[in-house]
Amino acid sequence: MRATIIHAPGDIRVESVPEPKITAPTDAVIRTVAACVCGSDLWSYRGVLPVAGPQPIGHEYVGVVEEVGSAVSSIRPGQFVIGSFVASDNTCPTCRAGYQTSCPHAQWVNGAQAEYVRIPLADGTLVTTPEQPDDELIPSLLTLSDVMGTGWYAAKAAEVRPGSTAVVVGDGAVGLSGVIAAKELGAERIIAMSRHPSRQQLALDFGATDIVTERGEEGVARVKELTNGIGADSVLECVGTQESMHQGLQSARPGGNVGFVGFPHGTQIDGQELFFSHVGLRGGPAPVRAYLPDLIDRVFDGRIRPGKVFDLTLPLEEAAEGYKAMDERRAVKTLLRP
Repeated sequence: MRATIIHAPGDIRVESVPEPKITAPTDAVIRTVAACVCGSDLWSYRGVLPVAGPQPIGHEYVGVVEEVGSAVSSIRPGQFVIGSFVASDNTCPTCRAGYQTSCPHAQWVNGAQAEYVRIPLADGTLVTTPEQPDDELIPSLLTLSDVMGTGWYAAKAAEVRPGSTAVVVGDGAVGLSGVIAAKELGAERIIAMSRHPSRQQLALDFGATDIVTERGEEGVARVKELTNGIGADSVLECVGTQESMHQGLQSARPGGNVGFVGFPHGTQIDGQELFFSHVGLRGGPAPVRAYLPDLIDRVFDGRIRPGKVFDLTLPLEEAAEGYKAMDERRAVKTLLRP
């Protein structure tokens, strides 16, 4: 089959590799209908994370089940499925508490930018759709495998409530999905922080009420100005840098909450500053599996259209261009069609 392989920073190739096989009785193999490039993939592409020789890449996927292991009982061949970027058993106490990405049996899914992908712990990881989806729904369903679920977790972790004010730090696919989540969870005012006109427009389409272009202390001051000097009830931090975390913490009101889902790089938090702020802080790898059934229903009902974050669609063979476009910020998110 054809699969995307990262050889070194900036070196993405689509090559012929062996098709995945069932290696454990709890596995499933799916035929990938669509995959995509994640912002977190760019950390390896840019050399921020080390690349130890050629390796498959990609963790967002939707597809049709081809084969299942002997212990798989809830998934069968022919079904259209969506799964989290982390495989989990979905039965342990941690999973039942809604934190499947911390499952003691968790396995990170990799190699999804390919024609086929093996999914461990299939019963706990994969969720079927009510029916075979129309092609127009595929992009939105694909976002549920990571970015929409991650944006949803950011909003939940920040405790967005009906009538509240939310600030979204970051205008990538996760941040834009966070705008959708904040709107769905009832936020009355949603302040999106963005400097890019096309992303600003998408944020407004998704439900943002205000756009803040300033960053750093100026960005915090602008948020305070928009909130009568108080700050936001909820802040969704969707970047992962020192600047974005500081901006997020400073933008929350006393007693407010910050949900952080941007993968942290060089981020440090002043314990005393946090202590005296009365700001709550929660985050981590999003437990996407917990939200999949609800989000699938919202997509099928037409209530949300997160697939609009894909502004570049390419055949799998052109994956390298998809990475380059995102790295150069010519694209928000690249969808790949095997």
